[in-house]
Formats: sequence, structure tokens, C-alpha cells
Amino acid sequence: MDVGVNLAALGAWMDGQGLGSGPLEKIERLAGGTQNILLRFTRSDRPYVLRHPPLHPRANSNETMRREARILAALAGSEVPHPALIATCPDPSILGAAFYLMESVDGFNASQGLPKRHAEDAAIRHCMGLAMVDAIAALSQVDFRAVGLADFGKLDNWLERQVGRWTSQLASYGEMPGWTGPHSIPGVERVAKWLDDHRPQSLQPGIIHGDFHFANVLFRYDSGALAAVVDWELCTLGDPLLDLGWLVATWPESDAPHASDVAITPWDGFATPDELVARYAARTERDMVHFDWFAVLACFKLGIILEGSHARACAGKAPKEIGDRLHAHTVHLFERALRRIS
Repeated sequence: MDVGVNLAALGAWMDGQGLGSGPLEKIERLAGGTQNILLRFTRSDRPYVLRHPPLHPRANSNETMRREARILAALAGSEVPHPALIATCPDPSILGAAFYLMESVDGFNASQGLPKRHAEDAAIRHCMGLAMVDAIAALSQVDFRAVGLADFGKLDNWLERQVGRWTSQLASYGEMPGWTGPHSIPGVERVAKWLDDHRPQSLQPGIIHGDFHFANVLFRYDSGALAAVVDWELCTLGDPLLDLGWLVATWPESDAPHASDVAITPWDGFATPDELVARYAARTERDMVHFDWFAVLACFKLGIILEGSHARACAGKAPKEIGDRLHAHTVHLFERALRRIS
């Protein structure tokens, strides 16, 4: 079975780290939200999960692996549910790229379907949403300086940089021939102006997961609790209220959402967006007066990120059906932002 990594080299490296002995067994590829290689295996009866860049790594793949390992190490002992880091190899000469080993998590991805227990119990589904909020509330309270992450992101003018950063990103798509342009997205200029006009005066700095939604968490099989928050590749420093804004931006707005709005069924029982915000406020001491700004920023940023795939599809560099679907999500996100600022 071709798993994309040199297993003999991995075993030899593990020998040097004192991580078991003998062959790697029960090897399986795990599905993930990115192209990164996720490989689960056992050695000396201990389970491991390897996280490694894709076969054709991006320019920043090694640094991304190093940063992911660093945040997992920093979260050890915290109340944030996460895969425990076992060992990291920042040296790309071993497997051709930096990588790390983490503990295997016993949990399921809700976006891929609910187990029978969760599908049949609305009370458990209600707990699931609240558990997600509890995770980012706990993350927001980690003292990033005390855990050695003071240099993990650029905090200077973080609030002031957001609109310009993502407006420039959107403008860069103009290099893609055939792109329908920013005018195909409702209210881009209006949302950007609102964000600039209503920007908070001060930053409440902390650790941000950066892509917090259903596909990036694993739930326990026996309850609505989280087993782990995963996919930390976009983690950085900023204002953690953006994680809550991101969650709300990707959350159905009604108790009976349109089928295209959510990949999880049944949906009844899940917490409402207002309940999510109230839970976060109760779990932290953060000033929530500017939450709408972060919710709108999340729609703005995520919509522009997704539009990049549409622009590439217009240029023939990505499948058209994927580009069309993600463009529809972008339009939906900007419509959400417009409703919030109206």
C-alpha cells in the first residue's frame, strides 16, 4: 500500500526517538479537510497519527507543520481538547518534509454523518454546539505569552490590517482570466466600508484557531462533548472573537435550514447562533460589544477565501462545479453580512 511516506525512514527515526520498536502495523490513511497526509498506525501496540504535508508540498508546508506542532505542544495541560503531541521532526531530510506524530483521537466528524446515538437525541445535538463554543472559549483564555507563543503572530495593527488584507486578496483574483469579478459578489464595498467605519478601538489579543467549524472538530461517541479540535494549520494570534464569528458565519441561521446550508442532519436540537454567543460570553470575560464586527469580518474573510477557488475555476485551474458551488457560498456569506449590518 502506497501511503505517501517512507515507512522505513519513519521507523528508523522513531527508533532514535525511543518510540517503540519493530514494524509499523495497522497502517491506514485518514481522510482530512486538506491535502495533508494523515496516517494512523501502531507500533509496539501504541497508536500514532502522522501528519505530513501533501506529496506536492506548498512553499510554506514545512513551516506550517512546525507551527502546528508548536501550538499542540503549547496546549498541553490546557482545557482545550486537542490531539496530544508525541514528537515532532522539523528536519525535512528525514521524510522529505517536516512532520509530527500525535495521539490518535477516538471521535467522529459530524460533517460526515452522525452516529445513531447523536442522530436520535436532540439533547445531545444541543450539547454538541455548546461544546464547540466551550473549546474556543478555553482557547481564548490560554495565556499565549506564558506558553511561549508571544511571537506566533503579528498583533501590531491587527484590527486595522484586516479589511485591507482581504480586499487586496480579492483584487488579486483579477489576474485569473475569465473571473466574474467582485461585482458578482453582493455588497463587497459596502461591507468593507462598514468594517472600516465600525472597527473596535482596541484589540483583545489571544490565540485564534483560524478555521473553526464542524469539519475541524471531532466529537465523542458517547456524548455531545468534543474529543478534539483538529487542523490547526491556520492558527495564529489575533482577537479570538474571530473564531466565534467564524463559527456563527458557518452556522445555519434558522432551526429548519435549507438543505444547502448545513451538511448535518437532523439539525433540530442544535443551539441557535444567539445561544452560541451567550455561551461564549458566559465562559469568558471578553467584551462582547463588538461581536457583530467579528461576525461580519468572518463572512467577509471566508467569502473572499472561497471566491479564490471560483476565480481559479473561471481560469480553468479548478473544476467548474467546485468553483460554482464555492461562489454560491461566497454570495451567501456576503448576504449574511449585509443582513447583519442593515
